[in-house]
Amino acid sequence: MKPLHFHINNVLKHNQDGSFSTQATRAESLHRSATQLLNLGFKVVHTKYLKPKHIHVLTEHWLNAGLSAGTIKNRMSHLRWLSEKIENTGLVKRDNAQYGIPDRKHVNGDKSSYFRQSQIDSIPSNYIRVSAELQSHFGLRREEAMKFIVSYADKGSHIVLKPSWTKGGRGREIPITTDGQRRALSLAHNVAGQGSLIPQKQSYYSHSRVFEKQMSGVGLGRTHGARHAYAQRRYTEITNLLPAAKGGKPRRELNQFDREVDTHARSIISVELGHERIEIVAVYLGG
Repeated sequence: MKPLHFHINNVLKHNQDGSFSTQATRAESLHRSATQLLNLGFKVVHTKYLKPKHIHVLTEHWLNAGLSAGTIKNRMSHLRWLSEKIENTGLVKRDNAQYGIPDRKHVNGDKSSYFRQSQIDSIPSNYIRVSAELQSHFGLRREEAMKFIVSYADKGSHIVLKPSWTKGGRGREIPITTDGQRRALSLAHNVAGQGSLIPQKQSYYSHSRVFEKQMSGVGLGRTHGARHAYAQRRYTEITNLLPAAKGGKPRRELNQFDREVDTHARSIISVELGHERIEIVAVYLGG
């Protein structure tokens, strides 16, 4: 057992709040968060060394992984419980919105964000700059944009993502429909050649830390909104309609023809974003 897990166990052992079911769920959640934090390259050995930046890293990781707002909020409640027990109440902010976590009660809200070209151009690393372009134009998750091997992925009319790059090992294809996408791929060819967008002699986890620092430094610390922007752009391309999140009609108000078109578009976008269930697309497009 790693030190951080050992100290979390001590906190759990001496604070047995709630039912057995509640305690078991809390323990599983906290240990999962600890494992993910360590896997992201943060070698925290004791709960007393947990800092607000670690919470930001976890929430960004969960958002980029496409977890539901409800799942993330449950994990945050367990982290807040831990922060109280270790008497570090400043560890986790009270307002989930400060982490960019969407409110599941307001599905129609627009949570898209757009990377300004001036922000991307200000990123010091060529590799990270190209990853940011790919996130912006293809709606890729952060991990996908870093592990991206353009010599493999670029098929001319579409890109192919290897299962090993993606969440849950689900490979997928994304069409190339804009000049911006083609430009992003050309930049990737120039920078990466036959390799990935992780520099040679750097691990994924060490590069993740550099990625996070440089993106935050240019005001792009929360990248999940780019996936929302991609989904909304694709919806309009496919349907010629505005998504509800951008002021279009909610699905329930569409006529039969437009509702069928809406369903078709959501099915396509769900696959392009790498989600298994079409219902998740409502978070990006509105209800």
